[in-house]
Amino acid sequence: AHETHEFRTEVQKLLHIITHSLYTNREIFLRELVSNASDALDKLRFFQSRGDTVAAPDLPLDIAITVDKDARILRIADTGVGMTRQELIDNLGTIARSGSERFMAEHGIGQGLNGAPRPDAATNDSAADGEAASAAPQDAASIIGRFGVGFYSVFMVADKVRVTSRSCQPGAPAHVWESDGSGSFSVAEADGENGTSAPARGTVIEAHIKDDASEFLERHRLESIVRKHSNFLPFPIMVEGDRVNTTPALWREPKFSVTPQQYEDFYKYLTFDAAAPLETIHVSVDAPVQFTALLFVPPHGQELFGMGRDRWGLDLYVRRVLIQRENKDLLPEYLGFVKGVVDTEDLPLNISRETLQENVVIRKIGQTVTKQVLGHLEKLAAADADKYAEFWRSHGKVFKLGHTDWANREKFAALLRCNTSHHDDARGLSSLDDYIGRAREGQKDIWYISAPNREAARLNPHLEIFRKKGLEVLFLYEPIDEFVMDALGSYKDFALKAVEHADAATLDAFPTVEDRKEAEPLAESDAAAFDALLARMKELLGDKVTEVRVSHRLSDSPACLVSPDGTVTSSMEKLLKVMQRDESIPKKVLEVNRDHPILRNLLRIHKADPADPMVESATLQLFEASLLLEGYLADPHALVGRLYGLLEQAGGWYAEVKKL
Repeated sequence: AHETHEFRTEVQKLLHIITHSLYTNREIFLRELVSNASDALDKLRFFQSRGDTVAAPDLPLDIAITVDKDARILRIADTGVGMTRQELIDNLGTIARSGSERFMAEHGIGQGLNGAPRPDAATNDSAADGEAASAAPQDAASIIGRFGVGFYSVFMVADKVRVTSRSCQPGAPAHVWESDGSGSFSVAEADGENGTSAPARGTVIEAHIKDDASEFLERHRLESIVRKHSNFLPFPIMVEGDRVNTTPALWREPKFSVTPQQYEDFYKYLTFDAAAPLETIHVSVDAPVQFTALLFVPPHGQELFGMGRDRWGLDLYVRRVLIQRENKDLLPEYLGFVKGVVDTEDLPLNISRETLQENVVIRKIGQTVTKQVLGHLEKLAAADADKYAEFWRSHGKVFKLGHTDWANREKFAALLRCNTSHHDDARGLSSLDDYIGRAREGQKDIWYISAPNREAARLNPHLEIFRKKGLEVLFLYEPIDEFVMDALGSYKDFALKAVEHADAATLDAFPTVEDRKEAEPLAESDAAAFDALLARMKELLGDKVTEVRVSHRLSDSPACLVSPDGTVTSSMEKLLKVMQRDESIPKKVLEVNRDHPILRNLLRIHKADPADPMVESATLQLFEASLLLEGYLADPHALVGRLYGLLEQAGGWYAEVKKL
């Protein structure tokens, strides 16, 4: 016959799992107990706000943590809602029964466990929930108690726990709940003979600390845990009489009520930075998910590959209680320079509240935070170019990692800044929109060149034709820059192209802007002789090059190297070779400027005697000098020795010509 049975529980084993396997860090127990105390205070404030009469109404709403080292007792006391005898039995004696969840259901506040429908029954408690609270002066909606297991984390550090509680109901007696965590507990009325002084209202938890947990009897350790996990709870938390949580949760405040000095102080508290933040972003979002965030852009950057390269991410809070530091799902890595906190209301958590469940809420928060930051940077760039330039010089290297963020491609591209040939020095910065605004009529390409610095870029032979045609070129100084250009491909109908891949016909369409004397064209016979010179140069260089040909891009330099396939730039090729640990020299095309005096003189020498040693010496010198400019000449000794020889010959000829 078909039978229905209820699951049964090995209580002792379940308690053992909760206290020894659920949490990864023993200090979490204090977060749980303090959070429960905060919940109890929130519930009391709820009753007071609606006019209910409570016991000892003049008692301050606070949490007190004290230590008796001699007796090895840690006490956590609150002046909250407290519990009756039956509530002690129901809430502390029933594992996974969340009194806070039932309290919220009874009073029509929020939802049940992780968004589930609210249960029908209801009581209230303070100690059994392992969850946190925050300020909600009128409706206690900030209570997040859901699981009803956090209280039992105390048995990670205690071999006996005594809970003395007096309900806030006027005239209610106090009761004592006691257990060693082995599977049973006792409840008795507090009569003064059991060694416990009953509070006027609220709950006192006495944890008898184990021998291997003595650190939790030290004041500095307790203060450190409170500051780390519970620093922003709305009620005073006193450790041995001194308040610990003195920093307000500014992100929960309306923006208009927070002063610039408060933002600066909070930033310094959060980051230990001595300087003020460059920018502050304070947002409160209701859709598509509800959260608040307080974010800062530091005034200085961090090394991309330095010691702290993994120290990024936002601190995640749920109703003012820290859940995770440096959460990397809330911001992409290219915005990792942003510091701050995100606080959300209904985030699915693992039962220990130390880790997050994979869920769409986190992804939506991350997407929204990213858009908020990019939007703020867009406004900054439009309103204050100098301040944005300061931001770029501090964080541009990290920001460029955003070339893989396809969802925000246009926003990312618009925020890029580069030094260009338009500027007078290396400090100048332009956006892609600035470049397009200065583009020549009919121009449909954004040109760029990679170089280690501005001087190297300016003297690169590939730039000569662009200077001649008056075409602006972006100067890329960082290895990542070409990956950025490759990933973008285009911007607002303008193709992003390397100057090395320029098509001669495209550039010839632009009129020349440089006023310079052009070389006399070669006679027909000399043109044929020049082809013979090119063939001789290829013969001398052998398989070091794929071809020797006339260049249509050079005007000042005698020669340069060009990739034969025209798909990968020289700088990208070098970077890929470094990544593959390939030290070989790539075979390229040697392009020569037949209007340059060196080539004209070499033509005369070759016409007179193709076997003249000067032809070979000059050819090798041109090739190795081009290799040097490309960064591929590993051993310059031969080039330098040949150069000395040419100087010696040139000096002798010069002396004869001058009749010295």
